[in-house]
Amino acid sequence: MTERLTDETFSVSYVHPASPALVYTCMTTPAHLTHFWGPTGTHTPVDHIVVDLRPGGAFETTMVNDDTGDTFTMRAAYVDVEPPAYLTWRELESEVFTELRFVDRGDGTTEVITTQRGLPPHMRTPQARAGWGTALDRAARYIASLTTTEAH
Repeated sequence: MTERLTDETFSVSYVHPASPALVYTCMTTPAHLTHFWGPTGTHTPVDHIVVDLRPGGAFETTMVNDDTGDTFTMRAAYVDVEPPAYLTWRELESEVFTELRFVDRGDGTTEVITTQRGLPPHMRTPQARAGWGTALDRAARYIASLTTTEAH
């Protein structure tokens, strides 16, 4: 994982041992997202994930804190939907813009470059970045488990 943070922009890159189509599907399907969406210490029930995968369609997730049961809902609208290479959405409350690029590396792996723009101060803290890191690690483990299962 490689990351870069400027004032209101955060960018991180992760390489997954899977095709762009599989990684894109994992990032856009509730049955997959439920396995990894959110930082360590949270879970996102599949019935709390809305994916209307089209420009203008809804993307909503409600993470649940494993210890307290507190919830955090993210509501967004998709802006660009270009499978399996490009996906963007804008959060409705914060107006944070998230961009995912799925780059086929030609060796059976996919680099996902995630960039967030317009981050408010509370989303630029070291704790917020650490949470992002654990969520990306969870996604990587989940996607790797799918490719291991497919290989056997």
